[in-house]
This record gives sequence, C-alpha cells and structure tokens, in this order.
Amino acid sequence: MELSDHHKTDELEKVCEFQEDQWLPSQENRIRNVIAEMARSCNDDKTVDHIGAALIPSKDEIIRILGMLQDVLFPGFFGKQELSPSTLEYHLGAELVNLFEALSTQLSRSIRHECRRTDSLCVKCVQKGRDEAITFMEKLPTLRQVLGLDVKAHYDGDPAAKSLDEIVFSYPGLYAIFVYRVAHELFLRSIPLMPRIMTEHAHSITGIDINPGATIGKEFFIDHGTGVVIGETTNIGDRVRIYQGVTLGALSVPRESEGGNSLRGQKRHPTIENDVTIYAQATILGGETVIGARSVIGGNVWLTSSVPPDTTVLIEPPSHIFKDERGK
Repeated sequence: MELSDHHKTDELEKVCEFQEDQWLPSQENRIRNVIAEMARSCNDDKTVDHIGAALIPSKDEIIRILGMLQDVLFPGFFGKQELSPSTLEYHLGAELVNLFEALSTQLSRSIRHECRRTDSLCVKCVQKGRDEAITFMEKLPTLRQVLGLDVKAHYDGDPAAKSLDEIVFSYPGLYAIFVYRVAHELFLRSIPLMPRIMTEHAHSITGIDINPGATIGKEFFIDHGTGVVIGETTNIGDRVRIYQGVTLGALSVPRESEGGNSLRGQKRHPTIENDVTIYAQATILGGETVIGARSVIGGNVWLTSSVPPDTTVLIEPPSHIFKDERGK
C-alpha cells in the first residue's frame, strides 16, 4: 500500500532526526583531535591558562557583591523591600552579614591566587580574607558620606537632573564613581585582582574607565561619561568636573618589549587640582603635567605640559564652510 504524502513527510522527518543525532566516524575523530590539540596547547608557554593553580576569584560573584554594596551604601534604592526607620537596622544587618560571607570568600581567593602566582608561602589566606573583609566594611559609613557628596555634585553640575533619586538610579557617571570608590579601598589594602575586576565591570557597562589606583577627591562629577579614561597614577582634587571623552592618561611607553615594566609604580598620569573643569574630548597626558586649581580646559584640547591656576585653555576656533542646497 502506498503511503500518503502526510505519512511520507512523517517518515522523512524521523529519518532526518535519526541522522542528526548520529556522529559520523570522521566527525568524531576530528573532535577528538581538537580536544587533544587544545590540551597540548596548555603546555605552550606562549598561551595563557590557569591549570593546576589555586581557585581564582569569581567575576560573577564580584559583580553580585557590587550589587550588595549598592544596596547598603544607597539603602532603599536597589533592595527588594520597602524600608522604614523601624526595619532599616534589621535589613542592613542581614545584608551586611551576607556581604561579609561573599566578600571574605572572594578576598581569600584573591590573596591565595597572588601567593601561588608569586611562589610565596600561602599561610592563613582564609583568615586574611575575613580580616580584610571586616576592615573594608568598617570603611562603609565613610564611603556613604563621600558618595553622598558625589551625588550632590552631579545634581549641582547638571541642570537636567530632576532629583537626587534620578541620579542614584540612572547616572552612569555616578555608578562608575561608586565602583571606583569601592575598588580603591581594596586597592589601598593591596588586594590583587578584585579592584580591577570591579572597575572593568563598570567600564564595560558605562564606557567610563577609572583605574582603581587613581586618587580622586570629594564632590567628583562626570557628566555623560562615555569615553572617559582616568589612569592609575592620576591625582584629582576636590570639586572637579569632567565631561565625556576626557582622557587623563600617560605618554606612550617605549617600544622595547620590557619598556612598560620599567615604568611600573612611577607617576605616569596627570594631576588635576581643586575646582578644575575639563570639557569634552580634552586629552591631558603625562605624570609631570599639573592642571592648576580653578582652571578650565576647553573641549578637544591636547595637553602634555602644566597649566597655572586660574587659567582657561582653548583651541583656535575651526573655520567653517557653509554651502547652499546647490553645493555652492
């Protein structure tokens, strides 16, 4: 009996499904070869892996810790429950206990990883991680005050801001500063890996690249923010305002393969004194470059030398060509 078109289609689909589930011998052998080559590549000192070493910190867990820190540093904004004066201490207690456990684990992993990486004797890394977690958490009340001044600086510097709440919820500049201030406290304690993981996470979602080693004063304001770069040895004073695309960077390292190593630990990035404003796309480079207090650096300015206090630096206005609809 001849099958109907409907039955023919069903049979064909079953055959195709069976074939899709099968590995041909040649395919299986090729996959095995890939696996073997990948394993062998881990013996090549020109590649990078982390085989046979201590467990490294978890990037996902560190990002989760940043969320927990947002909740305790800006209570009532990012949590899942409505807070009142009567529930605040209970809420903070629960959050801070959870924060301690998560933070101490990642700190211990970071410390242990650094010991193994440098062939140092690794002793009591878990206890060190817990001690460092408590030391960091003791800084949180002060961090809250500093971040409060940063929020106010954003409100004072941006007429488009409708409220402090809007800034806390949505401004990328404030988020990047929050992450930097958290990471900087860990950097000051010589915690490896974690500070840079934190600031690079903020970089990836805001476009603002602040190295955790930079020193930044109070009431810091970044408007718009996309493309801002602040290098490791930058010093920024109080009440500084920076706009999108600003680079506070270093001069190029020598082209020799070890050129960068000779500059590690040296002052490579500029110093920005109090009350300076730096407009969009300005570039300021070099460890000896100092922008004096209350100066204004105009948009697109390129500087590799110092500027005295109370100075405005502008570029020559470009010449414009106007054409009508006929191109004349």
